[in-house]
Amino acid sequence: MLNRIFGLETEYGLLIHEDRPDHSPTWFAHQIRDHLFQVQRRGLLDLHHRGHDEPPGNGGFLTNGGRVYLDMGHLEYASPECHSLSDVVASDRAGDLLIQQAIEALGVSDHVSLIKNNIDHETDATFGSHENYLVSRRFPFSRRGLAPLLTFLVTRQIFTGAGRVGAARPQDAWIQMDRLIVPRTAVGARGGVNLPFQISQRSDYIVNDFFEWVQHNRAIVNTRDEPLADPNEYRRIHLLLGDSNMAEYATALKLGTTGLVLQLIEEGLAPQGLEIDEPVEALQEISQDQERNWLIRLQSQRTISALDIQEQFLDCGIRHCQGQDEETDWVLAQWASVLQDLRGDYQKLVGRVDWASKLWLLECFRESERLDWGDPLLKSLDLEYHNLNHAKGLYYGLLEEGRVPRLTTDALIQMAMDQAPKNTRAYGRSALVRHLLGSGEAMDSDRSGTPEGLFPAYVINWSIFQVRGRAPFPMPDPFRTYLDDVRAHLEPIIV
Repeated sequence: MLNRIFGLETEYGLLIHEDRPDHSPTWFAHQIRDHLFQVQRRGLLDLHHRGHDEPPGNGGFLTNGGRVYLDMGHLEYASPECHSLSDVVASDRAGDLLIQQAIEALGVSDHVSLIKNNIDHETDATFGSHENYLVSRRFPFSRRGLAPLLTFLVTRQIFTGAGRVGAARPQDAWIQMDRLIVPRTAVGARGGVNLPFQISQRSDYIVNDFFEWVQHNRAIVNTRDEPLADPNEYRRIHLLLGDSNMAEYATALKLGTTGLVLQLIEEGLAPQGLEIDEPVEALQEISQDQERNWLIRLQSQRTISALDIQEQFLDCGIRHCQGQDEETDWVLAQWASVLQDLRGDYQKLVGRVDWASKLWLLECFRESERLDWGDPLLKSLDLEYHNLNHAKGLYYGLLEEGRVPRLTTDALIQMAMDQAPKNTRAYGRSALVRHLLGSGEAMDSDRSGTPEGLFPAYVINWSIFQVRGRAPFPMPDPFRTYLDDVRAHLEPIIV
């Protein structure tokens, strides 16, 4: 799409099918990581501290330009930088397959399930699905400038939500009010409502409209300024309110529509006058609305539906963006199609929208087994929708039945497991990782006792790397591949 770099970060749940397991989920996460890097040699483990919670060996970059690492004990996969929706969907699927195949290679697939969802029904924990969008540094990153994005994000869950049984308990969090930081409970925040089903998994866990922190104070728009690129040219919009999608269609539509709305904001063409009165409450009310009317109140005190708001953004996108490239036209056409179908029977969306697919499966099972929504079996089926084992996952059952449209192919996913997109800097990083994997000297991280042994064999970050004995090599432009430059930089140390 036009002037856009996309990226996804997925935190995986890990379910052990034993009443009294010998090992914890974190232990299995370590085994999976070590198998990927040390046995399959899919990439290079970090040799340096990336932070106080990321010691050497915690994770590393892959040959496809992405990363696998442990975050607070669970596995996380970050896709490489992608310049197209087709690449980001394939790269996202590649991460799923990399980790699932590692489980199978370790011989524990009968005992352990990898779950690509955002909630733990037992502990009420939440796992993130973070989206990254590169924008110009001139992007109006202020409350006023971001107001259209806030409205869009609150309402887009009607087609991006993954759905869940029940609701989360009230969140113990602090929010910003004017210049004060106060407990959310002090402003009458509600939660813990007994619900049969809601359309989003993450909405219950979002407690702010804008905030910099990412844990316990999750915001609709995360405000930290970490571009991972030239800070004079770029800003990275980092979102953590979204659900992990199983449907390729939903993933592409989520990223594509958000990318177009960012373009409209950049160009000063986004719809105006749609500021929501209480964005966090509206986010949760839309998710929890059992009638699916999805009505919210604007700051103007006008009541409007999420569907009507989305159609205003769509109309604006058609007027200003249609015809600029093939992917844009696909997004606009599918955006229109899904909004139209949302006005009718939700079953029309099965295979394209995750919450609709899950709800249909659960309703079918409830009717056949004569269960009410309080039956714990439904929570188990909720998780099974996200099981990445193709023989067990309910989503893959829909896929086998031909109910799920594909945006990529198995062959492209297999390729994305090993190869980076060829039109972003991930391509140059991939060449670096491959070179170091084949270099005995560079992989010798045990050298010590000499001054040069104090520096690790390599240090790799998203926008810069350094190989021992060579100057740092910055890669500030995510749109450049740097392939020839990386090869030239490494040539003198090839042995």
